[in-house]
Amino acid sequence: MDRGTIAAEAAGSRLPPLLVAADRVASTVAQGVHGRRRVGQGDSFWQFRRFVSGDPLSRIDWRQSAKSGRRAPDGWFIRETEWEAAQTVCLWRDSSPSMRWRSRIASIEKHERANLLLLALASLLLRGGERVMLMREDARPVTHRSGLDRLATTLQGTEGGVPAGMRLPRYGTVVLFSDFFWPLEEVRGLMARFAGVPVTGFLMQVLDPAETALPYQGRIRFRGTESEGDVLIPRTESVRDAYAQRLKAQQDSLADICAKAGFGFGIHHTDHAPETALLTLYSALANR
Repeated sequence: MDRGTIAAEAAGSRLPPLLVAADRVASTVAQGVHGRRRVGQGDSFWQFRRFVSGDPLSRIDWRQSAKSGRRAPDGWFIRETEWEAAQTVCLWRDSSPSMRWRSRIASIEKHERANLLLLALASLLLRGGERVMLMREDARPVTHRSGLDRLATTLQGTEGGVPAGMRLPRYGTVVLFSDFFWPLEEVRGLMARFAGVPVTGFLMQVLDPAETALPYQGRIRFRGTESEGDVLIPRTESVRDAYAQRLKAQQDSLADICAKAGFGFGIHHTDHAPETALLTLYSALANR
């Protein structure tokens, strides 16, 4: 058996626990959020509400109004339908070497948490009637929770950066999970590409707690994960403040770039509960 087959089987064996964990996170968040239904043109009944001055008489539901037992117009009721607002949400997570790192104070890699958040978000969106798909050139939309297994299987085999040749649905939504330790010009270029479609969305920065706190003392050799080379720092504590300032500057710039493109931006640390990040993300998408 070759190494590729062994790796594929190992990845497949991890899918059930990942799906169970993702669905559990989604179920927890689903209890505290409302769906994305809105009043508008559609065939599905949403609710009755009382008639107000200015409503067209043609929208009065006379059967429901008769049940009220009140005089007109106080007893009139309007039948509201649900706006069919389903759209395709395109999902991507970074699989670069820097995402496959974790410190000694973290329990999981950033890559693992990004996978969990992506699948949990997909589960939550599918519950609300949305369509989801991975950002890869051969991806197909998933329209029902029964497709989560296929989505997870495809996710395990998805590597590389955001596919340049993928056709995104106009006026759709994209969600990206990464540590975003990228040159800012690359982020601006990506946002410009999204604006040309156009799509909006959200960037979720996933960080190891050590990448924020830099909790090291003394002489430390830091090894690059993506051909950056090694850096030897004699007294790590002496650069902690400068490091924190540089990280904040990067995050502020990312937030500014996203805001100008109509995107949201958030930060999640792998030692924090995934439910918190998912609730923030889902609420931001619902508000858009």
